[in-house]
Amino acid sequence: MSEMKCWPGPCMIRRAALLTENAGLVDWSSPRGGGSVGSRLGDSRVVVVMITYNRVDDVLKSLGELNRLPERPRVVVVDNGSDDDVAAAISSRFPEVEVIELGENLGGAARTIGVQRVDAPYVAFCDDDGWWDPGCLSAAADLFDASPKLAVVTAKVLVGPENRLDPTCDVLARSPLPREEGMPGPSLLGFLAGASIVRRSAFLEAGGFHARFFVGGEEELLAVDLAARGHWLCYVPALTFHHHPSLSRDANRRQSVMARNAIWFAWLRRPLPIALRRTLGSAPRRPWDWGAWLSLIEALRGLPWVIKERRLPPPEVERGLRLLEGGA
Repeated sequence: MSEMKCWPGPCMIRRAALLTENAGLVDWSSPRGGGSVGSRLGDSRVVVVMITYNRVDDVLKSLGELNRLPERPRVVVVDNGSDDDVAAAISSRFPEVEVIELGENLGGAARTIGVQRVDAPYVAFCDDDGWWDPGCLSAAADLFDASPKLAVVTAKVLVGPENRLDPTCDVLARSPLPREEGMPGPSLLGFLAGASIVRRSAFLEAGGFHARFFVGGEEELLAVDLAARGHWLCYVPALTFHHHPSLSRDANRRQSVMARNAIWFAWLRRPLPIALRRTLGSAPRRPWDWGAWLSLIEALRGLPWVIKERRLPPPEVERGLRLLEGGA
């Protein structure tokens, strides 16, 4: 934990170097959307949107860490119908934080509501059991400013007080997708929603997170729709997100939702042979595998609306998906 709170952090050092290198190009008389020089490096280009459901202790811890950031970001918490008085607790401890109370659990789609509420050009998503490293929000904003095609950056994720690297980061770092000139990191066709920053305009134009996907693999559909519009999604390990997994989670239900969503995504955006193969491949291997049966039944029930919304992405995006699957 002590390493996490070191000052300045790596993102701050990187940003300081960037500003020093381009000192002659910076108009210090007019701040770049982040307030005056006297605002302690406050940066209004990025707003933090956090979603939560019945995790009041985790939320308060994460907000405490976000409150220490030099960017002084506006923070919006979208409450998915919690019954643990999280809104009151936030208002008491962090009165500057805006809370949107939905009254029902919309899952990942609650992030879209948060994005719609703000007007900053970039939005940093933050799960309620994690927080961003000092300076990373401004560093990410600089990347977006420099690359108009950039729509999503996913950070390196350090897990727990030991700061263990999330294994998913190794997968992202080894992405086989072609890296276009100007990309700030490996090219992606997926991302980690809770540890990513998005360009607000691109996110909303692509429709945000689908309301039916809830939480668990909801990023895949949005990632492909962004890429289909010519946007970049990149893994940038110079950015850091700290994840301290909450003890309040239903891992089995999440796996079931992910399996269902994988079938829906295949029918929404993949060629028919792949969609059929994904569906048949998800059939339970054992009669008593109730989780697999539930995923398959829920997926099949949703096929009528899925077929109505089905559209294939451009050929280059489909080629990228096949490349990620190990195909030609």
